[in-house]
Amino acid sequence: MMEIMTGSLDLMLVPAVWICLLAGVVSGMLVGAVPGLSATMGVALLVPFTFELDIMPAIALLVGIYCGAIYGGTVPAILFRTPGTPASAATLMDGYPMMQRGEAGRALALSAWSALIGGVIGTLLLIFLTPQISRFALSFGPAEFFALAVLGLSLITALSGESLLKGAIATLAGLLCATVGMDPVSGYPRFLFGSVSLMEGMPFIPVLIGLFAIAEVFSPDRGAPQLPAGKKMKLFELPHGRDMKRCGWMNLKASLIGTFTGSTPGAGADIAAFLCYSAANQQSKPDDRYGDGEPKGIAAAESGKTAATSGAMIPLLSLGIPGDSVTAVLIGAFILHGIQPGPLLFQDHGPLAYSILAIMLFAHLAVFVTALSTARLVMGALKIDRRFLNAGILLLSLMGAYALRANPVDCWVALGFGVLGVGMRKTGFPAAPFLLALILGGMAETNLRRALVLGEGSYAFFGGRPIALTLLLLAAFFVALTLWKRRKAA
Repeated sequence: MMEIMTGSLDLMLVPAVWICLLAGVVSGMLVGAVPGLSATMGVALLVPFTFELDIMPAIALLVGIYCGAIYGGTVPAILFRTPGTPASAATLMDGYPMMQRGEAGRALALSAWSALIGGVIGTLLLIFLTPQISRFALSFGPAEFFALAVLGLSLITALSGESLLKGAIATLAGLLCATVGMDPVSGYPRFLFGSVSLMEGMPFIPVLIGLFAIAEVFSPDRGAPQLPAGKKMKLFELPHGRDMKRCGWMNLKASLIGTFTGSTPGAGADIAAFLCYSAANQQSKPDDRYGDGEPKGIAAAESGKTAATSGAMIPLLSLGIPGDSVTAVLIGAFILHGIQPGPLLFQDHGPLAYSILAIMLFAHLAVFVTALSTARLVMGALKIDRRFLNAGILLLSLMGAYALRANPVDCWVALGFGVLGVGMRKTGFPAAPFLLALILGGMAETNLRRALVLGEGSYAFFGGRPIALTLLLLAAFFVALTLWKRRKAA
């Protein structure tokens, strides 16, 4: 603990660290706000700019970009139903309806507060429980990852809206799209529709952009906030005390789930956000309005995805294993600056390691302050004429889809799924189950087949894996609980 305090004090006395941290947070929030520009892309693009910096300012810049980008996607998700990052797609489920009620300031303030809570709790767990969480996360094999994917898919029942049948159909459609591309085991090309560009699978970012951003552009009549007579849109709000009290327990639960999910190599903030949101929805009370502007929905998604950023640093710092795609880039950046992540980092470079942890804490605090200070500016975009705003969103969306791989096919994919998104909205099919199934489909298929190879084709292999069996039983319990709730409410 003394090393943490010493490292923190050293940081506060170095102006270059603060300058780089703030620059990284602002840059990351801008990157995250543009659809298609992910946190991974932002960190990778700015790594060369750190070559001439000292170690701590360089780390502060990269960590600031990471944390800023993860939150940055929340702003357009709430204001325009256009998630800047995949993890923010869970936030718009309740953030956008709050904006339409004229509560955009309240939603942004709550999202910033929940992100701060998730970041702080995640970093504290990173500081005190890194060895234990790392060992547990490393015990995950193909069977456990498949069970985790099934658990996530089981929570889709809570995202299906009024019709469980339509939610199931959307889920199956998402799983079907997840089979496009090369077979993960044999390498056989499947469902390419004559396009070599789909060999790597259905591009997730263009699909996300199409389902939400472009679908919203094609349905402009639903985009403006509907304010009651005599009420004005507030351009700046601090987190409401009643929201902080009501969402406090949800912030804590989502932070714990998000930290663990983020520490599992390959999971990341995207899965963490949807898992936390789905789990919160699963435990909803009769007066909760998930999907219609429920503050606890924002709290769960934001705390979960932000805690996952700290969780992803656990295997990175303690084992030298990246927790997600961003930390995979960070490993290379650390090595370029003479830092070798792994078991000996805390033993051989204790002050440096604890300084990195302190930077994580300060980065989350900087995101919170920056988000509140710029709320008035970003909410001013709601005053722009809807025709010009739609044109700008469409342009940025297509640029973001193209920037991912510099492939024009991705723009057509985004437009195609934009049309599909409009059709789903008009017919009442929920987009969230489709999106989550697309995220988890590849993970489920790949790890099921690997587990069956290890088990010589026998499903009994799962019976000898206690963690996998527990997750599968939890999935069955959540499905049964949802069906019971729906039957009771009918």
